[in-house]
Amino acid sequence: MTEFVLIHGSWHDGALWEPVATHLRDAGHTVHTPTVAGHGVGVDKAVDHADCVASIVDWMLEADLSDVVLLGHSYGGTIIARVFEEIPERIRRLVFWNAFVPAPGNSLLDEVPPHYRELFSQLAAASDDNTVSMPFPIWREAFIQDAPLELAQSTFEQLSSEPFQPFVDKLPLTRFYELLPTVGRSYINATEDTALPPGEWGWHPRMSGRLLGARLVQLPGSHEVMFTAPALLAQKIIEAGRD
Repeated sequence: MTEFVLIHGSWHDGALWEPVATHLRDAGHTVHTPTVAGHGVGVDKAVDHADCVASIVDWMLEADLSDVVLLGHSYGGTIIARVFEEIPERIRRLVFWNAFVPAPGNSLLDEVPPHYRELFSQLAAASDDNTVSMPFPIWREAFIQDAPLELAQSTFEQLSSEPFQPFVDKLPLTRFYELLPTVGRSYINATEDTALPPGEWGWHPRMSGRLLGARLVQLPGSHEVMFTAPALLAQKIIEAGRD
């Protein structure tokens, strides 16, 4: 069976993977869901992208994990790309689920449409701690539009503010792209994901195409199908993660 390390996206923490992780464990797999530095409630938000990456690298080294399938969701794609640069020998396959695969030298902010750049910058400037809190209308209409209102509201209440500096930091990713042909790689695409608007700014094929012939696994659903269809997402993670 497979050992999965699941890296969450923005406004999330590791605990929010639990519905998906339960299905993966029930299928016989080992699953880890660490929380990236600066994420979650009541933690220090004064982190940069390097701090976020180091928190996962250090956690994997301390746990002495190897031969893992490392999955990143959304912002988590930027984390797993950098973790792979640091400890490629411990990773068997990379899986990006509707995740950012930044072009060399870009930040996450470079990879989102101008209206998001402006909004996130304004929200961070208006905060007391340089963080971005998710507005409910965007969550409801662009991130989890396939959920009943009650589920959209209950999941929104579990979100936490997002450190802004990791959005801004430029990521050279030279080693990532050099090493990419040496590792298994997959891209999971939820076909109704509108967190990035379809077309010029869409996830697939813009992000998936940067992975040089990655396995493509698709499923119906929104950006937050981890909440709306966790069993199906777990099935697709297994498909994406197998040799």
